[in-house]
Amino acid sequence: MARQDALNIYISDDVKDKLAETYGEVIEAVQKGALSEQIKNKNYSGDATSGTVVIDRFKNAEINDLGTARTGGKGDSIKNTGQVTINVDDDKEIVEELAKKDVKLYGLDGMAQKRKANHIKRMIAYLDRVFFAKAEEEGTKVETTKTAIQEKLEELIQSVETTVNDWVDGVDRDMLVITVTPAVYGELRNYIDSVPNSITGLTDKMFHEVLIYPNHRQTKSMICMIDGAVGQLVTTDSYDAEKIPLSNDIALELFFSRGTKAVMPDLIKFVD
Repeated sequence: MARQDALNIYISDDVKDKLAETYGEVIEAVQKGALSEQIKNKNYSGDATSGTVVIDRFKNAEINDLGTARTGGKGDSIKNTGQVTINVDDDKEIVEELAKKDVKLYGLDGMAQKRKANHIKRMIAYLDRVFFAKAEEEGTKVETTKTAIQEKLEELIQSVETTVNDWVDGVDRDMLVITVTPAVYGELRNYIDSVPNSITGLTDKMFHEVLIYPNHRQTKSMICMIDGAVGQLVTTDSYDAEKIPLSNDIALELFFSRGTKAVMPDLIKFVD
């Protein structure tokens, strides 16, 4: 199958550099624009390009009486009881066919620039949807006893904040994030806008000292989780261009893969 050489009929030799630049702009925009990219777990070992990474979660240290280790001849073992392996095995693609006349008119790099904004939006939408679907799948529903929306959200926060198990003994609020549907966010907006950041004096998206984000790509009305509760690894291949066999048209191609798994499902809770 003919590849880059066949395209030189229509475009200059520096097209690969321009495609690489456009590709870099797409990836950077996805990283900045996807909510999942902002709150996912980034503390992993291994190389995502190899297809598998590991995220460790160590058990809480034990507090013993003075002299316990000396009497027993050794200290407690560090227990990595919450280790999670994420396989980057969901392969996706964006492949669009470009008509020869469009390539002649705009150039291949020009067409890539024109499609860039849409590719960014589609990648963000896909990554966010699978991220929050996993959070909802692995999280725990909270049966709130409150009626006012602010009270419901506060009760949800406390359900995560007061979690005690082998790995955590309560969670500070500055480690938590809240995501809510646009309808819920709209009801809370006046309150959120009225609360200035105590450090900068600027108005941040905060609710009771917890970062809050509107999110139309979740099905639960309110989700509260620790930052990093879900791991999502994404690998991408650079833009490529390919002559379509038996045609004058050209395919513009972007391939990416991802793996998503809850790392701390005990610290993901939602109101249905």
